[in-house]
Amino acid sequence: MNYATAKPQAHGYSDVEWQARVDLAAAHRLAVMHDLHEGIFNHLTLRVPNTQDRGTEDRYYQIPFGMHWSEVTASCFMEVGYDGEVKSGEGIVERSAYCIHAPMHRDLPNAAAVFHTHMPFASALTRLEDQTIQPIGQTELGTSMQTGYDDTYTGPAHDPAEGARLAKLVGDKTVLMMANHGAATLGKSVAEAYDRLYYLERVAQVQLYAMWTGRPLRPLPEPVIEKTVSEFKVMGRYGGRSNCEWHFDALKRILDRKEPDYAH
Repeated sequence: MNYATAKPQAHGYSDVEWQARVDLAAAHRLAVMHDLHEGIFNHLTLRVPNTQDRGTEDRYYQIPFGMHWSEVTASCFMEVGYDGEVKSGEGIVERSAYCIHAPMHRDLPNAAAVFHTHMPFASALTRLEDQTIQPIGQTELGTSMQTGYDDTYTGPAHDPAEGARLAKLVGDKTVLMMANHGAATLGKSVAEAYDRLYYLERVAQVQLYAMWTGRPLRPLPEPVIEKTVSEFKVMGRYGGRSNCEWHFDALKRILDRKEPDYAH
């Protein structure tokens, strides 16, 4: 059976809701494939699409606590309200996921998807006194232009006030480096948030590799930085689609061949 073409009506969801679930399940599986996960912890969440037949503007998708990301399927997600209550589905709501993600989904219009991980290279960078992404390459510039920084670790997020603080801090950015902690990426879609997560980890990896040589880094000249950032702001669409959509579709095709049950 090709799970990716399974009928959403069989699960009781609209086409839009089912596609959102399939994409979010794919992101969890891909995060395992790309080593962006940390056991049963960290959180990839998505605002539930608002449909006319049922009010869903007050909730987001979250996996039940204790599920490994390699097990995630489209049908497993709970719908968790911004009040922390399970609106649909079954399972335990992991507290820090709710406290970080619910306020960001609620307060930031562009945060349909909120992906928070402790992926190794980005997290290693957040352990440095200076956790900033250095302007030493093209991909670094594309990521750093979207990045905000939280330089104050306050402990485990067990109060929604922490998520509200992070929402204010990230503002109109789409990537957040969290000192002594990890990273978060935001997007209007799963494809956007995952693409940013993927490239953030690559950027951190390359920067750390360059630093580990012990040789001086080679920053790009300011005029080149300005020119590149300006071009990044207007490029990135082929065939009327964004780069992140092409990228995410390609990654899902890998899953369709290797782990098609993600879309069940």
